[in-house]
Amino acid sequence: MSRMKPRDEYFSREDRYSLGVDEESGRTYASFPVNSSAVTYEEFYELSADQYRRWLADPVIAVAFIEECRRHEHDDLLMQQPGWNRGTPV
Repeated sequence: MSRMKPRDEYFSREDRYSLGVDEESGRTYASFPVNSSAVTYEEFYELSADQYRRWLADPVIAVAFIEECRRHEHDDLLMQQPGWNRGTPV
């Protein structure tokens, strides 16, 4: 698996998530910080082009999806699989 090169195009300090584009693949994502006992990292969830456009235009409507991701309801959209020591959302 190739390494991602994320470029955030939107960041919500209040809701602690980002919307952006992986410069290596061109895929769009939503991401948020996660903390394990060893490290803080980001989980990246792939978005459709339509989701990305709508949420970039009105980021507040992305929050429900972000909360679902934090509850692991969209793990099928993870762009990188977490290790054995998966963290919890910050």
